[in-house]
Amino acid sequence: MKQIVKRIIAILMVVFISLSLTACGNNNQQYTRTDFMMDTVMQVTAYGKNAKKAVDESMEKLKEIDNLMSSQKNGSDVEKINENAGKKYVKVNPETFYVIKTALKYGKISGGNFDITIAPLANLWGIGTNHARVPSESQIKEVMKYINYRDVLLNAKDYEVKLKKQGMAIDLGGIAKGYAADEIENIMKKNGIKHALINLGGSSVYMYGSKPDGSNWNIGIQDPFGDKGKYFAIVSGKDMLIDTSGNYERYFIQNGKRYHHILNPFTGYPAESGVVSTTIVSTNIKSIDADALSTITFILGVEKGMKLIESMPGVDAIFVTPDYKVYATSGLKGKLKITDSRFKLYENR
Repeated sequence: MKQIVKRIIAILMVVFISLSLTACGNNNQQYTRTDFMMDTVMQVTAYGKNAKKAVDESMEKLKEIDNLMSSQKNGSDVEKINENAGKKYVKVNPETFYVIKTALKYGKISGGNFDITIAPLANLWGIGTNHARVPSESQIKEVMKYINYRDVLLNAKDYEVKLKKQGMAIDLGGIAKGYAADEIENIMKKNGIKHALINLGGSSVYMYGSKPDGSNWNIGIQDPFGDKGKYFAIVSGKDMLIDTSGNYERYFIQNGKRYHHILNPFTGYPAESGVVSTTIVSTNIKSIDADALSTITFILGVEKGMKLIESMPGVDAIFVTPDYKVYATSGLKGKLKITDSRFKLYENR
């Protein structure tokens, strides 16, 4: 319950920063809905005469995606795939197939650092649950043999998916929210909405269009050392997505050491790359891509992560290190403002 309350506070803080507007005219009527889905708090705000219709459709779409892609939902596509690991192909919804196919693409791009077959390892650690613990070396070694994105087999003709080995399992938690944001964007377009803010858990935010008055949205970037909803910087823009991964989202502390939920598929332990959070900022890619890239850059760290992002036109990243240094790629000049004096911005490393 405490985690849910913290997430709600984080969402409301983003909205507070972003929706500082003068009164809207009839053509810019505001409608907002908040709900708990996909294991986090979702909030969608739209403006215009079709705002309510667009937001209600968006919430229904979020529910549909959650029911398809959650590993915790009975009868979901992901549950069926995992139950039949090592046995047979499972026919899935085309949307689920697309998300899995995209995830495997990023598995290849990242050299295996992004791997949806991480589920057995995540289940072993139990981070974010009531049974979080540090597993033994032998336990980690045992489940590591099930982690390899290349062992996810696809039959594109019939939208079928199979896990090669019994004991394997997939988890789409690192990419499904991004896909959901893309689908909400499509709903906004269909309903003629010009201005909207899509906030999925505080970590995935999409600024659709501009504010109703034509000015930029201002989105706070979570302070990785502070309470939920406390931000250290603001990114300003329109038609822009922001996706953040950090070691503060889900973790436990044992013997003074923090163990977070972003696991390294090669070591079996929480990633240690010299960063505490990474944020992807872009006007040029889909949210599904940003969702994957925020995890990838967190695992890669500043040097390798910067190199990857700088090779992608229209994509930028913010890296925060334990010593309060902030590294930003070149495209963020003039868009990123540090609001907490403890943090120091370095645009080159």
